[in-house]
Amino acid sequence: MKILRRIACFGLLVILVAAGWFAYTALRPSGPEPVSPFAGVPADLPAGVARGAYLARAADCVACHTAPGGTPYAGGRAFDLPFGKIYSTNLTPDKETGIGDWTDDAFVRAVRQGVGRAGHLYPAMPYTSYTAMSREDVLDIKTYLLSLAPVRQAAPLNTLAFPFNQRWGMAFWNAIFFHEQRFRPDPAKSVEWNRGAYLAGPLGHCGECHTPRNAGFAMQSRAYLSGADIDGWKAYNTTQDDLYGIGAWRDEQIAGYLSTGHARGRSSAAGPMAEVVEHSLQHLTSNDIGALVAYLRGITPVKGGGAGPVELAPAAARASNPVLPGESARDENGRGRRLFAADCAGCHQWNGAGRQSPYADLVGSRAVNDPSGTALMQVLLHGTNVQINGQTHMMPSFGSVYSDADVAAVSNYVIAHFGDKKGTVTVQQVHGKRRD
Repeated sequence: MKILRRIACFGLLVILVAAGWFAYTALRPSGPEPVSPFAGVPADLPAGVARGAYLARAADCVACHTAPGGTPYAGGRAFDLPFGKIYSTNLTPDKETGIGDWTDDAFVRAVRQGVGRAGHLYPAMPYTSYTAMSREDVLDIKTYLLSLAPVRQAAPLNTLAFPFNQRWGMAFWNAIFFHEQRFRPDPAKSVEWNRGAYLAGPLGHCGECHTPRNAGFAMQSRAYLSGADIDGWKAYNTTQDDLYGIGAWRDEQIAGYLSTGHARGRSSAAGPMAEVVEHSLQHLTSNDIGALVAYLRGITPVKGGGAGPVELAPAAARASNPVLPGESARDENGRGRRLFAADCAGCHQWNGAGRQSPYADLVGSRAVNDPSGTALMQVLLHGTNVQINGQTHMMPSFGSVYSDADVAAVSNYVIAHFGDKKGTVTVQQVHGKRRD
């Protein structure tokens, strides 16, 4: 009986996968591609390499296709997945290890369908979003990449566990989760909103980081932009929920965060988001930043996202002045308070108003309002920096001088003092982050 059940289950699985595959094949766009009503570049940008450069920045290609300390676009950056490690590929014009002899059709197929020369790509390459890009925009990016100096650098071999190392298996994943379609403007929305939708979706692929995944590692469409954990960091809720998202942010705060990595009175970008701002968003025009703001304003509010609501007037910080903690703060976590006094108060001050730079503001920061301290631990252990308009804003790493217990203590203190919440950071969690 058990054998018959297994055979029946396997047969049902085969039927479902086959049905999904046929549906995917039937629904795929076919025939001549219509001219896209939207281009990912400003209308006054000249054709050619300049268009491709703008698009490559908007799509943030360099962040993933550059190894730490490596040549831009030469690949080799590692991505740790639950089932192994993969590496980004070389996008320079080298003919042996890059895209120097790729045809237009081959490049478009890789970007929009997730099928490269070695077979199916893994969705760490966001072809699930890029699929909505126009062919013109994809080929403009290729034109720009071919203008770069070739770099001969083969990507390291992926180290994935079986069966995930079988690329052909991605055909089944695509049949179930991948929907190949081009961007279609919403006629009920403004031109600005539609442009923001194209920039945030097909190009910027914001949902790939800010949307939680299901058991099959596909994005949960009903929780779009509601926040997720990624690479050991938090990609926060960017829906219009007032408590958990950015619904209560002013337009200029959202625009400032996108273009400079800092929203006064709210938060500063760190980790992967700081990379996005540095390599991509700060290079967009003010009109395009405005379009992104308009688009985000239309996102359905979703509560939660793995981080707590933000307290804009924490009691302990309000009771403190820049140089001394208030009376209500004196009985807090003693070890954490001593560490903060010795190493942190000089820049962040007891009232949370950054002294040297507004990027050091702590009041309103999402990192200090998250009881799990996910981003806070990362910043303390590894530091963070972002370069905006040629100026570097950074916080040094304390990982080499703080013990795991120190990091846990100061994290929980900062969460209590500036977030009015009880931190839950443990020594074991810090140890795990230190190894990441």
